[in-house]
Amino acid sequence: MPWSAPRPGWSARPVTLAVLLGGLWLFGVGEAALINSSLGNTPWTVFAQGIANHSRLDIGGATILVSALVLVGWIPLRQVPSLGTLANVVVVGVSIDVMRHLVPQPDAVPVRALQAAAGIVTIGVASALYLTANLGPGPRDGWMTGIHRRLGYPIASVRLAIEVTVLVVGVVLGGTFGVATVAFALLVGYCLAWTLRLFARRFPGAADEHHRGHVSSRRA
Repeated sequence: MPWSAPRPGWSARPVTLAVLLGGLWLFGVGEAALINSSLGNTPWTVFAQGIANHSRLDIGGATILVSALVLVGWIPLRQVPSLGTLANVVVVGVSIDVMRHLVPQPDAVPVRALQAAAGIVTIGVASALYLTANLGPGPRDGWMTGIHRRLGYPIASVRLAIEVTVLVVGVVLGGTFGVATVAFALLVGYCLAWTLRLFARRFPGAADEHHRGHVSSRRA
């Protein structure tokens, strides 16, 4: 995309940084919409809510804590964080705590379902923005790919094992699991793919230009 960084690192053009931070903040908005719908959270937020239930932390604060602990897990995997990684640790959690007070908490089930659906779509769009900024993976994605790279397990199996584990622990701790959790697992990938296709149609030559620029910079 026109805003994509040529490679992950610790510096970025203003437009790239704006897309990164906007995507991460929007991710927190989607999470807040799911939390306030009370129909089920994303697996990691089920876990964070469970921790919050047993501590003085809000869900956003627990999200930051979990992200930081996952980042520590990068050390034995020899994963290297970047600007996008650390921004992910902080911005999503702050956004969740701020937006939970601004996003509605409807009572009627149909309205709650619509809000949950909107939250899933929002997370899909936000993920596309964050990923196309190309400033490095989030703590969870980096942990997943690091385990795959170091231990050789299939990446799909690693992701499934991690997400099921945190979901089960989160439910045991009192996090909200429900129909929206299942809907998120089934639909968020489609929302992400749809957004990326929309970007590709809007900027049809951007991917080739980005690739040529990246190759030129490597040759230089």
